[in-house]
Formats: sequence, C-alpha cells, structure tokens
Amino acid sequence: MKRIWVRVEPWDKSLAIAAIESGADALVVAEGDSPKVKELGALPTVAPDGDIKPDADVVWFGIKDKGDEEAAATSHLDKTVVLRTSDWTVIPLENLVARRSGLMAEVAGAEQARLVTQVLEKGVDGVVLDTRSAEEVRKTVALVHSLSPELELVPAQITGLRPLGMGDRACVDTCTRMGAGEGMLVGNSGQALFLVHSESLETPYVAPRPFRVNAGAVHAYILLPDGKTKYLSELKAGDEVLLVRHDGRTSVGYVGRNKIERRPLLLVEAEAAGRQISLILQNAETIRLTTPDGEALSVGALKVGDQVLARLESGGRHFGTSVEETITER
Repeated sequence: MKRIWVRVEPWDKSLAIAAIESGADALVVAEGDSPKVKELGALPTVAPDGDIKPDADVVWFGIKDKGDEEAAATSHLDKTVVLRTSDWTVIPLENLVARRSGLMAEVAGAEQARLVTQVLEKGVDGVVLDTRSAEEVRKTVALVHSLSPELELVPAQITGLRPLGMGDRACVDTCTRMGAGEGMLVGNSGQALFLVHSESLETPYVAPRPFRVNAGAVHAYILLPDGKTKYLSELKAGDEVLLVRHDGRTSVGYVGRNKIERRPLLLVEAEAAGRQISLILQNAETIRLTTPDGEALSVGALKVGDQVLARLESGGRHFGTSVEETITER
C-alpha cells in the first residue's frame, strides 16, 4: 500500500494535527520536535531523534541529471530513497520505478502525488508531502490512501466438499465494517486463495458482524497488503490485513482480535484455470464464500458445480514471501 509522510518543518501544530487526523503514515520534523508529535498522537516521526532516522533508514536524493538518476537507481538499496526535484516532468521516473523498489517522492500536493504514484501503473511506494496547507494535507492523504492495488480474481468451480472432524479455526475481527461482496483471501496453499466473505449479512441465527471474517483453519494462508502471506494462527491485534471486494478493489484493515476456537470443519475443493485448489473452513451456515457477481454463498448451501471467486498466484512462498520456484502443496 502507498505511504504518505507529511513534512511539518518548521513546526506547525495545526498542520501536524491535520496530518494525524487525516491518517498520514509519518511526520517529517526537525530534531527536537518528535516529542511534540507524540503529545498529539502515536505517529512515527522522521527525524534525527525520531523513529525513522535520516541516513540510517531513509535518504533524500536530489535529481538533476542522468548521473543523479543512475546513482539513485544503484545506491542505498537497503534504505528508503526519497526523490526530490524542482520539476517532475524532467525526471525519467519510469526508469527508476522499473529498476528498484523502496522509492518515495517529495511532492507539493495531490496532483503531483497522483502523477508519481501511477507511473508505469506501479508508481513509487509513497510520497513525502511538503505543503503548508492543512486542506492540501487532507486532500493528498485521502488520495494516496485510496490508491490501493486492484487484484485479478478468477472463477473457481467447486469439485468436492467433505465434512471433517473438529479443528481450530480463526475468526478475524477487524476495526473496519465490510460490505456485501467483501472479505479476505485465504487458502490451504499460498498459490491459490478463496475470497471468504465477511459476516455482513443478516441471518436468522446471528446478528451481522460486518467487521468479521470467519476465515478458516489456523494453518491456512491469508494474503496481506504487502503481498506476503501469514498463517491465520499468527494474526494478532494491530496487524494489517487486506480487505478485498469481489471486483478486485482492495483496502487495508487492522486486526482488533483473532478469535481461535475449536469447531467442526469442512474441506472445500475447487478448480480454477486448470489448477486444483482447496480451503478448510468451519462447517456452519454463517460461513460464506463469494460468487463472481459478489453474492455471499453459504457453505451450508454450497454444492459441486457452484462457482466462487479465487486468487491465483505464481511460484511458491518462503516465510510468506512469494518466490519463483516450484513448490507442490497438496
């Protein structure tokens, strides 16, 4: 997900409050001003005495010519590099985005932020906003955080359903209310994940809990905002999770609670694009997958031949990170 840091240097309390209330990811401040930020909210600071330290963690890089571009592409690969220039039209930003990751760009407002975050579709990883306008801060933070990547989801046809015995499953409760056609991507394999629907529907049995996804057995993988996966059992309060709509749009949610309980389980098997995929879910009528048109389909009504949405990945996973190697998971 795209990050946005807001420069509050020199110190301006009203500007800092606007950045914090808008949801900025960090404030860039002068040495000695980090405690002022902490008085307003628990937000990371970028400063010599801050949480993120210049030179050690992040480097500002001025771009004036081809030589500067080459240096930015090949140096400080273990750090975040913030690109700075007086005229974004003279930077071959496409070349830098294509050659390395860990790039941010210093911008003056929302329009420049839109430009640099969409270069080559991928864009830079984030922006540092340098403005004295609280309104521009709010506008730019909202824009950057709306630029969540869209995922390609494919139809998967159910090929098998088998009730299992008792096992541990994870209910992931977030700090966000999800809507119809929205949930999380979970799978027995990191190469193929089902869109498990949120509990946002009224039922005769329980009240809706739109903040919750009853995601599956504890061993299953869940896709995260950074493209990595975690086991459901590893999620804890404060972790980021990827919320996914049936049309592929995504957003970031935060775990409020991961409730693991022993329940009867159900093995769901399907085929998508010629690949066999599976997921173990709790065997209960309130657990749902998502159809291609965004409808929630209860596992209690699921049958062979039904179509649900899935996400297919290439390669395998090593400690949650996608790797290009042959891995067989059954």
